[in-house]
Amino acid sequence: MVEAFVRLLCPECGKDWEDGPTDLPGHRENFNCPNCHATRRLAEFMRTERDLELVKQFE
Repeated sequence: MVEAFVRLLCPECGKDWEDGPTDLPGHRENFNCPNCHATRRLAEFMRTERDLELVKQFE
């Protein structure tokens, strides 16, 4: 089985990282950057529309 991942990018500090879609909250819920602790909706951290669609599939 291939494990899925999504790419995230903080709009505040520019930190980029990957995480599993099942490890993340819903795309409309608040999420905190692990680097600068900026709080925004998870959808705002997605690098691409494909990453957002992948998170939505696992909700």
